Amino acid sequence: MLKWIVTRATRHRARAAFLLTGALLLMLSACGDAAESQNETQPVKANNGEVTLVIGAYSVVKDAFGDLLPAFQKYWLEKTGQKVVFQESYEASGTQARAIVGGFEADVAALAMQSDVEKIQKAGLITYDWSNTETKGMMTNSLVVLGTRDGNPKGIHGWEDLTRKGVKVLYPNPKTSGGAQWDINAIYGAGLKKSEQETGAKDPEYAKQFLKDIHANIESLDKSGRASMAAFEYGVGDVIVTYENELRARIKQGVPYTIVVPESTILIENPVAVVDKNAAKHGVKEVAQAFVDYLVTDDAQRTLSEYGFRPVNKKVAEETKAEFIQPAQLFDIQYLGGWKQVRETLYSKKGVWYQVLAGI
Repeated sequence: MLKWIVTRATRHRARAAFLLTGALLLMLSACGDAAESQNETQPVKANNGEVTLVIGAYSVVKDAFGDLLPAFQKYWLEKTGQKVVFQESYEASGTQARAIVGGFEADVAALAMQSDVEKIQKAGLITYDWSNTETKGMMTNSLVVLGTRDGNPKGIHGWEDLTRKGVKVLYPNPKTSGGAQWDINAIYGAGLKKSEQETGAKDPEYAKQFLKDIHANIESLDKSGRASMAAFEYGVGDVIVTYENELRARIKQGVPYTIVVPESTILIENPVAVVDKNAAKHGVKEVAQAFVDYLVTDDAQRTLSEYGFRPVNKKVAEETKAEFIQPAQLFDIQYLGGWKQVRETLYSKKGVWYQVLAGI
């Protein structure tokens, strides 16, 4: 009797297990059929979601970025299926660099000067050699030039004319503006070039006096290059010392300027870099680097040239060469000893610029 009870119970368990196994097989088969049916009727799409990229840039590139950011969004969406949303901040270059160092979590820094990127690097937010690229980390080039009222009514032809009595000069404040530091570098460097021509050697005292004579006619020291241009267009001053690209862009927009390229002026080099500590924190290093790389592509460089910048991409630079006036004496920051020496010579607390401000 006991044997029969055990055998019967065993049979019930076996039958239940068989039924459960069958049900599971049917469910798996149905799921497989559904998945196969779905694959046959719908394309498989990568669901990469949406990514936000924070851009900290100097004010001068704002208009060009108005075209470049949507172009990159389209490029990245087509390449990866991922949508990029930009959060943008535009300030004077020095102000922007200080903001990033102070906690503004930009993923990409596009600034006016190498030294501003170096401030971010020194703060530990950029941990790689950002200048190790074909363009040495630069996004665009430009020149420091002079902008006058339409038709050049004051007859401005070079730096010396800015020392004339009654000529009112504008450039921004180099304490806040990277553009202004390029302006001051250009004037000081032109003074060195002039002394070299006359004496056969660079004379820092001559260059300081040259800068001092021009600064004596300063009408306004604004926060940024954009603010300085706004003041000029409002009617302040006779001549503005500024980026060539700024004037070319404004002329394209219908604002009447006459551009004067001095015989001797400086090559402006504008850097861009991934702020990798922030980008890693936000999980956007790949797209941030892709954006930086995109800015030096043929298409992006052609767009930047339309806004008056001189391309750093060699192919596009050759294509657009005829559009830009070449000064007789073009020097770069190395002529002044490089940024480290320039910061010490011109912009330290006892530097030439502050001596000029103090009338020393």
